[in-house]
Amino acid sequence: MENVSAIFAGAVFALFGSALLVWTVTRVRRAEPVARGVNQVASATLAGAAGTVALALGAYCLARL
Repeated sequence: MENVSAIFAGAVFALFGSALLVWTVTRVRRAEPVARGVNQVASATLAGAAGTVALALGAYCLARL
């Protein structure tokens, strides 16, 4: 039963992380702000780091199977 939970959590983290990274890269390439009212470099860095952490957590959950 715990394998199903790990697969679900890993898939959710991986999908969220990859979507966040794709969205951040798209916004940066179009020279649009990642977050309104925040420094563009800081918001892109923070969003990229959050996406990378989410992908790493997804890989960790899936590797624990």
